[in-house]
Amino acid sequence: MGITSCGKQYQALFQQKSALENGNYTDTVSDYRIKPQDQLLIRNLQDIKYIVSQPADSHGNTSETSGQGQTFEVKTDGTVTLPVINTVTVAGLTRIQAKNLIEDLYRKSLLKDPIIDLRITNLKVTIFGEIKTQGNFPLLKDRTTLSEVLGDAGGITESADETNIEIIRGTEKRPKVIKIDLSNINSINDPRAIVQNGDMIYVSKNRRAIRNDKIQNFSAIYQPGLIVLNTLLLIFTLARIK
Repeated sequence: MGITSCGKQYQALFQQKSALENGNYTDTVSDYRIKPQDQLLIRNLQDIKYIVSQPADSHGNTSETSGQGQTFEVKTDGTVTLPVINTVTVAGLTRIQAKNLIEDLYRKSLLKDPIIDLRITNLKVTIFGEIKTQGNFPLLKDRTTLSEVLGDAGGITESADETNIEIIRGTEKRPKVIKIDLSNINSINDPRAIVQNGDMIYVSKNRRAIRNDKIQNFSAIYQPGLIVLNTLLLIFTLARIK
């Protein structure tokens, strides 16, 4: 589904004036439980090449390599197959739990003091509205703030209303809308501004931009009629002079 269609689908929802009550939100990336088909970027910070250099298909696992580590897809049975330590069950674990488990298995089988970095690369948020770059943006940190993802998107435009940034999360049938005022310095520490996987972030227009749009729309609708009317008045005036 494209950004435009998403925007139309949720436009009415974003007009709601109700907001969630203040509270602590714990369903963040750090609490996310790994699922089948998740993409795990794994690397050993002591020696990145150790994992990267292993053949991707030597253990029957689909993976991609890069200079930053190797990506493994969680299989339908909830496991990943890693070099040397083979099959590891990770489904149901948080990122930190999976990291610690893999680190411990490598410590027991091969490495003295492994330092494993594990990231879930398919987690993302969608940003649209008055933002310089609309689209999907990955969540690689446990606690990514609204300000950080807006920065990743290039920042808001001059037409944006920074006092009314809206986050929608949940399902379409039971959505939750959270309003954040970025002009308020306290929003930096607002726990509601910690974004979650699947969040949709809408940046609305400010009043001046809305007013300008209405003026432009009015001009576009009535300008042709005004041109015709002025032409008729000019013809009538010239006819009277003759």
